[in-house]
Amino acid sequence: MIAGKNAKKSGDATLNVVRTAPSQAPPLLHPPEEMLKRAMAARTPATRARFARQGLATRSAIDPTTQAMLLRQLYLAHFETRKFKKALELAEQAIALDVLPDVLHQDAARAALAQGQLSVAVHHLRTATKQSPASRRPFHFWTLGSVLFLAQRYSDAIGAFERASRWGTRDKPLYRAHLALARMANGETVRDLQTTITSLAEAPCGQGYGRFVLGHLAYAAGEWSAARKYLEAFVKRTEAGRPALALALAGEVRMAKATLAKMREN
Repeated sequence: MIAGKNAKKSGDATLNVVRTAPSQAPPLLHPPEEMLKRAMAARTPATRARFARQGLATRSAIDPTTQAMLLRQLYLAHFETRKFKKALELAEQAIALDVLPDVLHQDAARAALAQGQLSVAVHHLRTATKQSPASRRPFHFWTLGSVLFLAQRYSDAIGAFERASRWGTRDKPLYRAHLALARMANGETVRDLQTTITSLAEAPCGQGYGRFVLGHLAYAAGEWSAARKYLEAFVKRTEAGRPALALALAGEVRMAKATLAKMREN
């Protein structure tokens, strides 16, 4: 964790990057907190970026939490427009403020992964698991496992999924199902596969990302009709959703489409 003194220095450096020079700064009609609200409600990346920059351009002191969240909105605007290198830089600037570090490490991991920097993404995700509160730790382990699974590092993915399953609560059926999928991919035998599938299908977490896992478990179980239904629903929902979500799940979408193609060929 960054010490308070160092974090302050990093925060000052961030402001030098994102602020307009005082002599050129436009008059600010609203406080940073108001600009943050507008950025979060923006419907386009350009609008989100404009409000975030206006909030960061204030000459007055900004609360570190507000500054970090404004940087995060600017990060999202760059991520959604595929400017992943700049998005990673903004995420790392926000991390230096030592506010919600686990969430910001997740952001950095997504931007790194979008650039093909797997080791950087894994580093940020492992850091997120260490710096997060207990309530969010299972999610971070699951996200780490998901990235490792897509990279075909199945043994490492199993370890992460096991931790997520051990400490998870509401989303435990998803974590257990993903663990089963990783074990099967690793050549291990999974008992009670149908029970695992049913538990996830009946849980709220079986919607959304859960359909990606359900589709591949059904495919492995030879239930191709169900696999097609789940995977097609996952792809359709992801591609029709928010741009940031579609970009973050690009690897899963590619895998789902590849599995659907295999079923069409047979």
